[in-house]
Amino acid sequence: MGITRRAEIGWDGDLMAGSGVIRYVSSGSISRLPVTWASRTEAHDGRTSPEELIAAAHASCYAMAFSAQLARNGTPGEHLEVSAVVTFGKTDAGWKIVSSDLTVVGTVPNIDETKFVELATAAKDGCPVSQALKGNVELSVVATLRP
Repeated sequence: MGITRRAEIGWDGDLMAGSGVIRYVSSGSISRLPVTWASRTEAHDGRTSPEELIAAAHASCYAMAFSAQLARNGTPGEHLEVSAVVTFGKTDAGWKIVSSDLTVVGTVPNIDETKFVELATAAKDGCPVSQALKGNVELSVVATLRP
């Protein structure tokens, strides 16, 4: 059996005027995160959204996958800066997560830019969060090797 993680939220009211609070995650590392429909579709005003949480999950998963790719290549990275931008937009089919765009800037000795970009792309395809999103969400990565 696999490892499980848990999150709990309470929600009050309808979609447009209602609000919720993510009150528990199994690690205990975050709690009491407010969330509303407006924080998804307008200014966040200090509240989170499912898309922001997916962006955090995608960026952290990708950083792990890319660091593993670099190590397998015999060129372990010294430092990676990863960001994920998740876009939530209205389509003909309604609201949906449209894309997750990864950006990575890395300090990696003994690797050329071509190999760095090749491994960055492979990590995007191999990251478990990317695999969960693949086919439903447009995925991209822009990789830059820091001299």
